[in-house]
Amino acid sequence: MLSAFKKHLQELFPKTFKRRVLLAVSGGVDSVVLAHLCKQAGLEMALAHCNFNLRGDESDADEAFVLELADALETEVFIESFETEAYAAGKKISVQMAARELRYNWFKELRETLQFDHIFTAHHANDNLETVLINFIRGTGIEGLTGIPQVNEFVVRPLLLFSRAHIENYAREHQLQWREDSSNASTKYFRNKVRLEVIPKLLELNPQLLESFENTRRHLQQSSKLIEDYVSVIFPKVAKQEAYGYSFKVKLLRTLPNTKAVMYELFKTFGFTEWDDVHGLLTAQPGKIVYSKTHRLIKDREDLLLTLLPSQDDRKYTIKEDEEVVMLPMGTFHFELDEEVEKTEAGTIFIDREKLQFPLVVRRWQQGDYFYPFGMKGKKKISKFFKDEKLSLPQKENCWLLCSGQDIVWVINYRADARFAVEDSTREILRLSYTP
Repeated sequence: MLSAFKKHLQELFPKTFKRRVLLAVSGGVDSVVLAHLCKQAGLEMALAHCNFNLRGDESDADEAFVLELADALETEVFIESFETEAYAAGKKISVQMAARELRYNWFKELRETLQFDHIFTAHHANDNLETVLINFIRGTGIEGLTGIPQVNEFVVRPLLLFSRAHIENYAREHQLQWREDSSNASTKYFRNKVRLEVIPKLLELNPQLLESFENTRRHLQQSSKLIEDYVSVIFPKVAKQEAYGYSFKVKLLRTLPNTKAVMYELFKTFGFTEWDDVHGLLTAQPGKIVYSKTHRLIKDREDLLLTLLPSQDDRKYTIKEDEEVVMLPMGTFHFELDEEVEKTEAGTIFIDREKLQFPLVVRRWQQGDYFYPFGMKGKKKISKFFKDEKLSLPQKENCWLLCSGQDIVWVINYRADARFAVEDSTREILRLSYTP
């Protein structure tokens, strides 16, 4: 197994032989074998162990075992203790999810602070099969059937090539000691139920299950990459980046073969789950919205608009007199005196400085706001102005006003107010530029 492990590293992760590696070690047979293989392969490594304090004395015994293992391997070890149940309760997530978050957040911190290049975890072929089966049972797309990635950012899983049987045989052949987690025998956890009850039945039907699974997984990975390539080609044709997110041309989406599948690939990373509703937006009335936990898709005339969920930012920002550059969350304002009015882009206006009342205020628009649009006669409600300009919902939500006292000076990036316009009698012309 050692020669196969070294060959596997050399083929897929050759740079690890010259870099610092942090090994996640629980004390179980998988991580103990990984530690011994890395030591025998000559990697520069250290161990990291998480004590989640979930099994009382057993958790403490695991920690003591890992300390002894590090001593035997003559390598550095890092130990961290977590109040996992309290963390899970505070974030309202499962204990298993809490442990995962705590573990990987700490690993990332160690890697960045102590400059490790990679973090190795001991996931193996059986873990891969379990993960795919769990995803299949719960419902998933093709990406959920491709298994655990060999590399995910800084995390490397060099044992995915090997089965649990390979690992246990290696441990017995080399007379290695390890810890057994008693919770692994409990079927109250979904993963354990799959491992202990479902997979043995499948192995009865097909003793070569792992080999068959690996072949199928490889084919699915290739198909997944093909889909990714296809989506990367069509994305710039149907999507346009906007200040609020992206807009997608409905007419173009509807001409694509397998439109529903394409929309799944386009929007899956934004947390959407109601795919019939997402697809239905193509024929829905303008104003229809589909939400995920983080984003929303809006049907707007000829487009689908993808945005983050709107924040309830009702804060007001002030700009003092004589400030030349002001950086605010929505963008940067530049103020400078000029000698004459020039033709400019939408992000620049010229106003009579003496008509301004400082400090100026930048705020969101509100129902009932009105102004005197430059180039028009009389006043107009902001809401009516938006309607006439055919602004989308995200554009309205992201619109800010520059105000002097109670009066609107500028519907920023859209229209200035005529009351502050430069006239023949103007003595100081203020050039105001805005960059989102």
